[in-house]
Amino acid sequence: MEIEIPIQSILLKASLEIPSEAYGLIIFAHGTGSGRMSPRNVFVAEQLNRGNLATLLFDLLTEDEEKEADNRFNIDLLTERLIAVTRWCMENEKTNGLKIGYFGASTGSAAALSAAAFWGTKIRAVVSRGGRPDLAMDELDLIEAPVLLIVGSEDKKVIELNRKAYVKIGCAKKVEIVAGATHLFEEEGALEKVAELAENWFKKFLFDESVKERVASISQEDRTKEITKESGPEIANDRDAVKTTGE
Repeated sequence: MEIEIPIQSILLKASLEIPSEAYGLIIFAHGTGSGRMSPRNVFVAEQLNRGNLATLLFDLLTEDEEKEADNRFNIDLLTERLIAVTRWCMENEKTNGLKIGYFGASTGSAAALSAAAFWGTKIRAVVSRGGRPDLAMDELDLIEAPVLLIVGSEDKKVIELNRKAYVKIGCAKKVEIVAGATHLFEEEGALEKVAELAENWFKKFLFDESVKERVASISQEDRTKEITKESGPEIANDRDAVKTTGE
């Protein structure tokens, strides 16, 4: 569904998809020179939709703003836009009941991490694809949402930037290195692996936590049945996990 989101005096174009049984909303932050129609982000979003996650892909800048190179690399501005769009989602009747996660790509990852630091526990999880978390270095130790950093094994420079940022992140975290993948994950099966990793991360920290909250609120008599019916695997402590995928 194509919509426009009012932010102060401008309208940001967006694509919103809400599955009938959605348990969470993933807001995408695209990289420099891209937009809501990024084929890679759209691919991941469609996979998340099939897994009962709502998705919002939006243009961080207007068409006129996009023409100014300084705007495209202005992480503070991009973060402000993501914060404002998140606030809109929290207040909109179609999305205000959904737990929120972020998916950031390239420079958009810096905006996602900075916005997560701003919102604290209101953001349940963050996934970065080929991201530049180093551009949000001052915010990393303020993040409370579990962070997954996904990088291609052939994206050597970005791997190093992610490892440096990983040390600074103080919450639950994990690095996944996708074997054989370059920065854009164009290799066969690479983007599918990104989508799988992202879906599992969001399920762990949005769906499973939702189940635990519901279980905590029901009577002791019904608790065993509820756990058997709905709960997923136990959430592991991912504070210090670094893993290579595909090998």
